[in-house]
Amino acid sequence: MKEARQGESECDILYEDPDFPPDDSSLFSDCSTPIARLQGAITWRRPQDVCCSPALFPDNIDSGYAKQGLLGDCWFLCACTALLKNKHLLNKVLPPQQPQWGDSRYKGSFQFRFWQQGHWTDVTIDDFLPCIHSTLCFSRCHSQNAFWVALLEKAYAKLHGSYERLWAGQVSEALVDLTGGLAERWSLADFGSEEEPTGGQDSDCVRSRRLDLNLLYPVKDESVLSCSTHNSPGGASELAQYHALTVLEWLDVRTLAGTQIRLLRIRNPWGRCCWGGAWIGSGTGWSSVDPVCALDLRSRISEGEFWLDETEFLSQFEDVTLGYPINDEGHLKSIYTGNLLTHTCQLAGRWLKGHSAGGCRNSSSYSSNPKFWLKVCEKGEVLVSLLQHRKWRNTEKCTRTAPENRKNTKHQHYHAIGLHMWKVEKKRFNLCRMVNKHPCTSTHCHAYEREVLLHGLLEPGYYLLIPSTFQPGAEAHFLIRVFSSSPTSFSALKSPAPSLPVTTNGEWETTYFRGTWEVGRTAGGSRNFVSHWQNPCFNFTLCDEPAITSGVNVRITLHQSRPDSDLYPIGFHIYKVPEGQTELALPRSEDPVASCVPHCHTQNVSLTCSLTPGLYTIVPSTYHPDCSGSFTLTLAHQLYRKVVKSQESLGRVIQEVSHISMMQS
Repeated sequence: MKEARQGESECDILYEDPDFPPDDSSLFSDCSTPIARLQGAITWRRPQDVCCSPALFPDNIDSGYAKQGLLGDCWFLCACTALLKNKHLLNKVLPPQQPQWGDSRYKGSFQFRFWQQGHWTDVTIDDFLPCIHSTLCFSRCHSQNAFWVALLEKAYAKLHGSYERLWAGQVSEALVDLTGGLAERWSLADFGSEEEPTGGQDSDCVRSRRLDLNLLYPVKDESVLSCSTHNSPGGASELAQYHALTVLEWLDVRTLAGTQIRLLRIRNPWGRCCWGGAWIGSGTGWSSVDPVCALDLRSRISEGEFWLDETEFLSQFEDVTLGYPINDEGHLKSIYTGNLLTHTCQLAGRWLKGHSAGGCRNSSSYSSNPKFWLKVCEKGEVLVSLLQHRKWRNTEKCTRTAPENRKNTKHQHYHAIGLHMWKVEKKRFNLCRMVNKHPCTSTHCHAYEREVLLHGLLEPGYYLLIPSTFQPGAEAHFLIRVFSSSPTSFSALKSPAPSLPVTTNGEWETTYFRGTWEVGRTAGGSRNFVSHWQNPCFNFTLCDEPAITSGVNVRITLHQSRPDSDLYPIGFHIYKVPEGQTELALPRSEDPVASCVPHCHTQNVSLTCSLTPGLYTIVPSTYHPDCSGSFTLTLAHQLYRKVVKSQESLGRVIQEVSHISMMQS
C-alpha cells in the first residue's frame, strides 16, 4: 500500500513508475520466499516521509555501507562494496548530479545503470520504498538518513522483476552487474588437498583449488573480496544457512614472538557481530601482538565488523569471491600478474537444439557447438569469459529454506557450461581430430554458473575456442568476452548453411541460394510495404513425380548472417508462377501459396509444405525495408529416382566426419 504524505498537490507532480509500481506486484513473483509473510504489512514511502533530511550518501563513508533488512540479498549487498571503493564505478552505476530532496529540480525519480549481457542498461525508478511502521524493511545504509543503498536495491529489483527475485544469489553475478568486469570464485571446502582435474570431469562444483591469499595480496586494496558459508561455522553461532560477508581489509601483523600472522577484517551485512573467535572483543588473540597495534586494529571495528586470522578464515568459510580491480579508464587489472588488460572484445552466440547445441566433449555432436577464432598478435596475458543468459527458476520449487536442496537452485537458473581452447598450428585443420586432442587450456569442469573463466599466458598465433553446455540440446544465449594485455582479434567461425533434418521418407535434393538485401535496391521489406517486390527472388521447379503422391515434399530454411545481438525479423513467401510466365511477370496482387511468417528475430526460419508440380519463386525479406545484410536459402525437395542395381559394396565404416575450416585472418 502506498502511504499518502502531506502536501498532496506536491506529491501529484512527483514521478511514479508505472512499470514498477509501489504495490505487491513489485514485491513478489510467486510468494514462495520468506518475505511472503509481509503481504499486507508493507507501505511505500518516499525518503522525505521516512526522515527529516534525506540524502544519497552520508558524510562519513563508514556509515554508507549497506545493512541488510528482511530480504535475503546479502550477496548483492556485498557486491555494493565495490562502488564505495571506486568512485568511477559509483558514478557509472549512479550517475552524479541527479536532483535530490530539497532541490527544486527534484521530481521523485532516480536513474541507475547495470551491466547486462555486454551493455550498460539504464533503469529509472521512483523513490517510493517499502516500509513497515515508517521504517525501511529491506536494505539501507548504517546512516538512517542515507538512501543510496535502498534506491540501488530497488533499481536492481526492477531489473530482475521483483524484490523477491533478489532472494538468494551469487556475489560474483552482482559484482559483474555493478562493474561490467569479472569475478572469480574459489572453494575453501577442501582446503589443504588441492584437487586436480581428471579426464571427462564435469560437475556443478566451483573451481576446487587452493586459494593462496599471497597471490591476491598485490591487488587487495583495489579489489572486492567476499566470503560465504553454507553451514554454521564453528565461530559463527548465528549463521545457520547460506550467508555472504565482505572482507574489508587484510594485513600481516608481527606477533610478540617475532612471527607474522595475517588478520582479516570482515563486515556482516546484517550489521551485527556474529563471530566468537580468538580475535573478537577481548579475545585471546590480541595478547599475542603489540598492545599499540592491537589498540589500533580494534579501533577500526565498526558495527557488524570483526577480525579473524587466516587459519580461521580458511577453515570456517566455504568459498570466496574476488572482483577484479578496474581502473578509471575501465580497464581490468589481472589478479595473477597485476597487468592491465587494456584490450577487450566480445561476441554473442547461441546454443540452438538440433543445430549448435552439441553438448560436452563426451558427446559425438560436440563439434557442432559454436566456434570462435582468437588471434593473439603478441605474447601476453589473456582472460576469456563465457557468460550465459539467466533462465528464471521456478521459485515455488526451489527456495533456499531447505539447505539439503540448495544446490538444485543453480541447476534451474543455468545450464552447466564449459569452455575449451586449442592452439591451431595450421590454417587448414581437421576439426574432429583437433577436438580429440588435449586443449591448451580449458575450464576445470562444466559448472552450473552464470560465467566461467579461462586464464593463460598465450604465445602469438591462432586459437580455436569452443563453448559448450554439458548436456547436448541445451538451449541458451551466451556472451564471450576477451580481456588481454596485448592486441588480439576475435571472430566467429562461419558455419556452413544450416542443414535440414535427415529423413528416411524418400530421396531429397538440397540446393543452396545466397543473396543480400541492399539498401535502396534489394531490401524491400515485408508485404506491408510497396517495395516488397524489390527483394531478391529465387526460382525452383517441382516436376511431376508419379511416386510422390502426398505429404511434405519441400523444406525451406532462411538463415541470416548476422550476430545474435543484432538480428533482423526475417521471413519469406513462396509464389507460384503462372504457366508460361517468369517470376518477373508475377502480378503484384498475387497471394503466396505458402509463407513463413510472422517475421521472427532469429538466425533461422523454416517451413515444410506440400506443393504441386510447377515453377515457383521464393521471396525472402526482412520485416522493415532498407535493412542490409546477407542470407542463405536452403531448399530441399523430394525426388523420384529409379532404383539402380550395383555391385558396389561399402569398403569400411567411416568413424569420423571431417570438418575442414579455413581460418579467417
